[in-house]
Amino acid sequence: MSASSAVGAFVVWDYVVFAGMLLISAAIGIYYAIADGGQKTSKDFLMGGRSMTAVPVALSLTASFMSAVTVLGTPSEVYRFGAMFGIFAITYTCVVIISAEIFLPVFYRLGITSTYEYLEIRFNKVIRLCGTVMFIIQTILYTGIVIYAPALALNQVTGFHLWGAVVSTGVVCTFYCTMGGLKAVVWTDVFQVGVMVAGFTSVVIRAVVVQGGISPILNDSYHGGRLNFWDFDPNPLRRHTFWTIVFGGTFTWTGIYGVNQAQVQRYISCKTRFHAKMSLYVNLLGLWAILACAVFAGLCLYSVYKDCDPWTANIVSAPDQLMPYLVLDLLRDFPGVPGLFVACAYSGTLSTVSSSINALAAVTVEDLIKPYFNLSERQLSWTSKGMSLLYGVLCIGMAALASLMGSLLQAALSVFGMIGGPLLGLFALGILFPWANPTGGLVGLVCGFAVSLWVGIGSQVYSALPESTRPLHLSTAGCNLSTPAVDSNWTAMTEMTPLTTTLLNEAADRPYLVDHWYSLSYLYFSTVGTLVVLAVGLIVSLLTGGRKQHLEYGKTLVKEDLIFYSLFSYYKANDEKQVEMLNWKPSPSKVSGTVNPAFSDIELDLPENKEKVNGVRI
Repeated sequence: MSASSAVGAFVVWDYVVFAGMLLISAAIGIYYAIADGGQKTSKDFLMGGRSMTAVPVALSLTASFMSAVTVLGTPSEVYRFGAMFGIFAITYTCVVIISAEIFLPVFYRLGITSTYEYLEIRFNKVIRLCGTVMFIIQTILYTGIVIYAPALALNQVTGFHLWGAVVSTGVVCTFYCTMGGLKAVVWTDVFQVGVMVAGFTSVVIRAVVVQGGISPILNDSYHGGRLNFWDFDPNPLRRHTFWTIVFGGTFTWTGIYGVNQAQVQRYISCKTRFHAKMSLYVNLLGLWAILACAVFAGLCLYSVYKDCDPWTANIVSAPDQLMPYLVLDLLRDFPGVPGLFVACAYSGTLSTVSSSINALAAVTVEDLIKPYFNLSERQLSWTSKGMSLLYGVLCIGMAALASLMGSLLQAALSVFGMIGGPLLGLFALGILFPWANPTGGLVGLVCGFAVSLWVGIGSQVYSALPESTRPLHLSTAGCNLSTPAVDSNWTAMTEMTPLTTTLLNEAADRPYLVDHWYSLSYLYFSTVGTLVVLAVGLIVSLLTGGRKQHLEYGKTLVKEDLIFYSLFSYYKANDEKQVEMLNWKPSPSKVSGTVNPAFSDIELDLPENKEKVNGVRI
């Protein structure tokens, strides 16, 4: 199919579907505001009373992960660079196992509300405050971008009102977070993940029908070089390879699933540790399903536009606009279905933003208010709601600021990743190494953060060369020359963009550090930060008497936390029980007669009766 500017436009039914999604989300917030007498304490509001079960929390974790960036960005990533992104399935498996078996047991045992409480329990107040401030800054920044970026992409393709979408989603999200607390956030996420799956499925099914089945799509992808799953190049400068995705991606996403407040707050709200672990493992199934949908949607995108790339032909102005363009192109004859896809993208936004607002409220109350003000539980509950409202307004304001940031958007997203690595290193230092002390933790955090910023900001100033990113071939050979949107910018075939040509011409002038440090794959930013914190923290701790400190039991990972130890103990106990049963012998033969069991020998063995039976000498 050739790209054309004559795609569909939004109709009334599309707006009805989108409005329906917002109304149902708001209704869930109202329900949990009044159910069971409302949120009486801050624990009820921020942690759902620690009474959540595994499945809704698992779906909530999945929905929070699947932001609009996933809905719009992952298919375009596959379209431009191939299906290697699917290797993240291995990464997610590693991340969930590490989070469930290393971080979750410690956090759940300590009964904390804010993950940064652990930093004070393990180190001191200064480190806790550093972690809290870093989290608040990165989350407000990231949340504003998550609201604005998809709204801009959808607005430019569909005509969907930009600020109407930004304000309406921000207000509805703030409303149900403030009214219903964590329970409302979790159950709206459950609803929204259903909307997201429905939106993705509608696009994929329609693309399969239009292209004549799954086989033609896979065939087009194969011949277009998109089925490039296995690339074992160990070069850390390459943007995506097997090793980059598995190792770098594991560090990056463990920083989100293992120690980020927005995710941790959900699974430690479960009523038992078993439910908490199960929520992570069930969530893994959701991550695999979403990844499969997103990757296949990207292959559908390529199959449809393999001969006429809308981005190169200047029909759309950015790769993130490709999926909305495909939706209006394929589903223009189905009123309401394009609206379902937009609801899908904004459900991703709502779930991510609501998680962030609830997490921001939790860390503010637990880390910045509770330790310094003596408030009753009722007052803390109202303070938590006030914080949710405040952060909701701040996030909408940040979205407005993001509209003015322009090229700094990508830099801001990278900063979010850069902060996550050092924080992961700090938590790993405290949980895994009993001899790590506060001095080592603080020095390690500062050094890790400095190195992460150095490589991250350097990568924004100096773009990587094409041999590092390796974008795949895109063609405009099949485009309609009369398409107005293409005009004189149309080219018969594109191998190389003007930016690529400029970078190649300037390659000889680039400093050595640029192509050997700043060109590091973005997935290794978090890895570098984590490893620097661990290395520096351990060395400084050993030099400042870390081995002499005495830690209370339970502040670090203990052998009883490990599933392998639990399984070993279980099988060992069963084995001992079985051995005991096999070695069981009846009581000594003295209990009964040697010939007739009805007669006992006990009396015969007594010294004083040795030669008598019943007083009669024998």
